[in-house]
Amino acid sequence: MAEISNLSDLYIDELKDLWSANDQMARALKKIAPKASHPKLKQMLETSQSGIADHTNLLKALIANQDETVKKEHCKGMEGLVAEALKHTVEEGPDQGPVLDAAIIAQYQRMTHYGLTGFGTVAAFAKALKLADDNKQLRAAVKQMYIADELMTELAEAAVNADAADE
Repeated sequence: MAEISNLSDLYIDELKDLWSANDQMARALKKIAPKASHPKLKQMLETSQSGIADHTNLLKALIANQDETVKKEHCKGMEGLVAEALKHTVEEGPDQGPVLDAAIIAQYQRMTHYGLTGFGTVAAFAKALKLADDNKQLRAAVKQMYIADELMTELAEAAVNADAADE
């Protein structure tokens, strides 16, 4: 981590941290997604991979636009969330079925909520730094994440949780 002495330094450091968080979440979802049994859940997890990749590309571009070295900083927060997600879905979770699908949604949402707070924070930093285009792009990413999170909630409440309760 570079020395942080002003908001601009903090903004760049947070962008690099979020890049790492995105990469870690993407790798975890590649392990988790094949275990999903609900067809809509499988499709949503696959779609989320492209969204994560788009957001990672955005982070890289924003770092480069600040004339910074385009590299990530390891995110220990997401490391813990990924460890928990894999524990509850791949390592110790049910082998298949609605209960596993419910666990997958729960873990996906935990990781997504971490991203929401991170992206929302850097969007606020960009606004304070008068980086209007950065702010606009980051706010758009936050909106996409909120939509994905809401779709997961709807799937859980409309189908997966009820199926898991019946199991």
